[in-house]
Amino acid sequence: MKLFSCSECGQTIFFENVRCERCGATLAYLPDAGVMSAMKESGDWLVASAREANGRKYRLCANSIEHGVCNWVVPVEDDNDYCSGCRLNAVVPNLSHPGALESWGYIERAKKRLLYTLYELGLPVESQRQKKGGLVFSFLESEPASPVLTGHDDGHITLNVAEADTPFREKLREELGEAYRTLLGHFRHEIGHYYWDVLIRDGKWLADFRSLFGDETKDYNAELQRHYREGPPPGWPSAFVSSYATMHPWEDWAETWAHYLHIVDTLGTARSYGIAIRPELAGGGRPPSSLNVNVRRLDFDDFDDLMTGWFPLTFALNSLNRGMGLSDLYPFILSERAIAKLRFVHDVIEHADVRVNPALPATQPVNLPAPGTQSATPSAPQPTNKSASASRA
Repeated sequence: MKLFSCSECGQTIFFENVRCERCGATLAYLPDAGVMSAMKESGDWLVASAREANGRKYRLCANSIEHGVCNWVVPVEDDNDYCSGCRLNAVVPNLSHPGALESWGYIERAKKRLLYTLYELGLPVESQRQKKGGLVFSFLESEPASPVLTGHDDGHITLNVAEADTPFREKLREELGEAYRTLLGHFRHEIGHYYWDVLIRDGKWLADFRSLFGDETKDYNAELQRHYREGPPPGWPSAFVSSYATMHPWEDWAETWAHYLHIVDTLGTARSYGIAIRPELAGGGRPPSSLNVNVRRLDFDDFDDLMTGWFPLTFALNSLNRGMGLSDLYPFILSERAIAKLRFVHDVIEHADVRVNPALPATQPVNLPAPGTQSATPSAPQPTNKSASASRA
């Protein structure tokens, strides 16, 4: 994530900001330019003042105007009411339910952070209106007779709205023995399943995938039942990024993919802040050189450089969290085997055959359901070859 500033007054702002606290300017994210910008009214339109926007005209996404859950804009030439991120939604929470709007806001902001990273990596982000098996999101509420499991099926990502509730999510994390559980982590994991279909399933990487992750043709449901019955195998940290990754090669891939997005986004943010780490040991001893890093000098196209920066950064961040009485920011240990899998994800992304500008308007207008619409059958799609589980990276 880049470090943004208000294009009117220079005040530092965050990705989720909608108004500058110093000058009062309306702020919005421009997905086609990849920047946050102050917006000036010009008739029926808003004109972006950021240098990268070249004075282009936009309007706020309908989900910003009507519900305040989005701060993205729609280019003047695009006749869709929704921004490129919101038009991927098929079902949103039922806004007549208490707390639903607040939950949707948390969910939407996490989803937008996911999309930001995908755009920065140059990955194809296409909707189901653009191609069969394209992306679509459903945010569903569980019913007593129809529990919702977060999962993915052929481009359709389903999220249980209850995951936006911190006490619910923390309780589930503890019950499942997970070290980490966030909305953003859910999205990064499930999108990994989507990109397995897009980049691995029918492409040149399949044989290499199987040599690292295993045979994905193993019966998914049988492996799921085995995992929850027996748990992870002994010694699993020597080969996997998480215990859930041991369940099936698809889950190993999705967990590894999620961790790669954790790494590149966190390092990218650290680079924007110019973070350099030069630790000093108590007593005057010399720390190992491996703990020194200047994140701004990292070559993000070089996987070894990413790892060179990642380990000292996580050591420092975990220590800072402990100083505040918080859990480790990155509570994982990466083995050589897990790093090899991360390298594979890096190589697949770096050599993706299809690279498009995912922020451009859809080829056809996409009409979302009326805001607040809940699906007729509020349950996750039953996967034929993909995930549907309560446990995620």
